[in-house]
Amino acid sequence: MVRRFRTALFASLIVGCTTVTYAVPSSASRNVAPQAQHRADGPARLRLPTLTGPYPVGTVDLHLIDRSRTDPWMGTPADRELMVSLWYPATDVDRFPRAPHMLPGAAAHFGSAAGVGASLYGIPAGSVDFAATRTSGHRGAPVARRQRPFPVVLYSPGAGDPRTWGTTLVQDLASRGYVVVTIDHTFDASEVQFPDGRVVGSVLPEAFARAQQPDEFQRLGARVFDTRVADTRFVLDQLAALDRGANPDAEGRPLPRGAAGALDLDRTGMFGVSAGGLTALQAMSEDSRIRAAIDMGGSIEPSIIPDPLQLWPVARRGLDRPFMFVGDPDTDHHQIPSWRMLWDNSSGWHVDLRLDGAKSEDSYKDTVPLLPQIARQLGLPDSFVTEAIGDIEPSRAVRTEETLVTAFFDRWLRGRDSHLLDGPSPQLCDVTFVP
Repeated sequence: MVRRFRTALFASLIVGCTTVTYAVPSSASRNVAPQAQHRADGPARLRLPTLTGPYPVGTVDLHLIDRSRTDPWMGTPADRELMVSLWYPATDVDRFPRAPHMLPGAAAHFGSAAGVGASLYGIPAGSVDFAATRTSGHRGAPVARRQRPFPVVLYSPGAGDPRTWGTTLVQDLASRGYVVVTIDHTFDASEVQFPDGRVVGSVLPEAFARAQQPDEFQRLGARVFDTRVADTRFVLDQLAALDRGANPDAEGRPLPRGAAGALDLDRTGMFGVSAGGLTALQAMSEDSRIRAAIDMGGSIEPSIIPDPLQLWPVARRGLDRPFMFVGDPDTDHHQIPSWRMLWDNSSGWHVDLRLDGAKSEDSYKDTVPLLPQIARQLGLPDSFVTEAIGDIEPSRAVRTEETLVTAFFDRWLRGRDSHLLDGPSPQLCDVTFVP
């Protein structure tokens, strides 16, 4: 259902070589029935890549309620509720447990027959213990001591994705000296677990299934993006309050020691995958607090929408601040009209990159390090991996994407220009610079 929804509206929404860490299954495992390949000792267990930055990482979840805004997806009036996570450079982490990749309720939904794992990627329901995966983030650890506050980067996931499905890039960026804030867009995300145990699913598949006419798709698409941008601006407001010493968490749960004053909101960036990338660029257009943004695989060209650029007006306005496109062989500013329009209308610095061998938006998510592990443990064929992420070598792709994201934000939020984004180099052997 998630795949059908994305095909309907977001068909086009959709990165130094190192040694192999995650192996794609050998050809001997081809044509083996998935249902017969569950491990004898229980569901598959997964590991996220290790950090590359100098800092250990802390993390904390926040439950935010926007009492000035009615939730646009609710049938009855209700304040807009969000879950976000802060990932940050930390200290004294050994005294604090590592946070799970997904909370138990969210993990159960994600891995169920109705969840993204099965419906989008074809993972046999119940075959992976998603709740068992641990991140490198230590829950509630103190913020690292610093000479100046850390720059801030927001992360918006793809349509129908949870905020946790970008943890690989997020936690690594935090290890390199950033406070990274991941946003669950409630009722858009596949599932959101709140502190009281509620797990709220996505309404988008059913909403798009009910839409029959082009103008209905237009209004629904506009609601998706308007809500995402409003969520982003509200989160920025709450981060400002947190940095002043307030606790924006709805339950008043303790914040990490040293959180107040740790955020340099004058150095704020944003990135996202698929619809999250589109959200990042549109939010930067509407909010001057965002100084630089990355769109990874997100374009807006669906034929069922009468005027797709109404959903993404930044393309007509252009941007006067830095942005980066990261696409695949079918997604660059020469092939995608909305990207070309934004490219031509923008006065700010911009670059268009392609990860060689990438196939779609899934080449920039946690699918890259995790699907090969699932395939190996369940005995699934090579195509299980390549149909999702393409022919990229997973471990190289992870490290390349981490390098690109860090190089971009280091240049534009820290003034540390590595010159990696100036053009092709041996350090980015899998990256094509699109002229």
